[in-house]
Amino acid sequence: MDTMTKKRVFLFLITTFALSWEYEMGVIFPVNSGNLNGLQPVQLQLLVGVVMLVPAIGVVIVRFVTKEGFRDSSFIAPVEFKRTLKYWMLGYFGPFLLIVIGAMLYHLIMPESFDFHMSYLKGTIPQLQKIDPLAQGIPMILGAAIIAPVANIVTCFGEEWGWRGYLLPKLLEGYHIVPSLIVSGVIWSLWHAPLTLFGHNYGLGYPGYPVTGIIAMCCYCTIIGVFMSFVTLKSGSCIPAALAHGSLNGTALASLAFIKGMWSPFIGPVPVGIIGGSGFIVAAIILVGILFREERKAGL
Repeated sequence: MDTMTKKRVFLFLITTFALSWEYEMGVIFPVNSGNLNGLQPVQLQLLVGVVMLVPAIGVVIVRFVTKEGFRDSSFIAPVEFKRTLKYWMLGYFGPFLLIVIGAMLYHLIMPESFDFHMSYLKGTIPQLQKIDPLAQGIPMILGAAIIAPVANIVTCFGEEWGWRGYLLPKLLEGYHIVPSLIVSGVIWSLWHAPLTLFGHNYGLGYPGYPVTGIIAMCCYCTIIGVFMSFVTLKSGSCIPAALAHGSLNGTALASLAFIKGMWSPFIGPVPVGIIGGSGFIVAAIILVGILFREERKAGL
């Protein structure tokens, strides 16, 4: 990695972290006294959605300030679309399938947690009180899996253009694939630290709060970051990663559709838990292996 690339990475991180954390501390924290659990889903989506746009803003600022420009290095436009279409499809549908796998494993390990009547979801979202699980519930979840990647594309692009479309390729200029994936994942997770502090994903008041939540978020972001990085590198565009991110954000709660009783975000069935995220963990191991072998084969 040359000196200019290091300067660009440093400027990107400083800009992105400063703008994000200032907004989170200055806007999100006062809105609900630092407790995101008290917000309605729509309110939370709007507040967090603004933060998700900041990495893309960071990319634009750095490219202008350092005169890097946008030509030939944007990681946005499709590359050999017919050949890479399978990676776009993987990004579109893969996260939902991995969420389902994790939730199924959770219910298999803890069969007493399964509730076919979707009582938890109905209690959480009053509008779903009268739905029939088989006739309406499952089709609704499948519909969300189709709509979510596109519905969330703008905000998720804001993150993915920054983390996978800009930071990751820069890291790969100076480091091998495995350390680049780990470093980018940890950086991404630390960027989430204020939201984790406010209760996003793991709640508040758990043992070791907030350190255990931040550590868990580091593991989670690094693991799902492998998936996002894989579809980006294999397609030559960060758009498949943005679709994957949109799918993950829009369908993660589907893992709670059939839950009954107490559950822990650190365990599952949500994908931020170790069992709920088991599909992503296995996928990450496989995808890292593929990228590592390709790197060695290329003699890098």
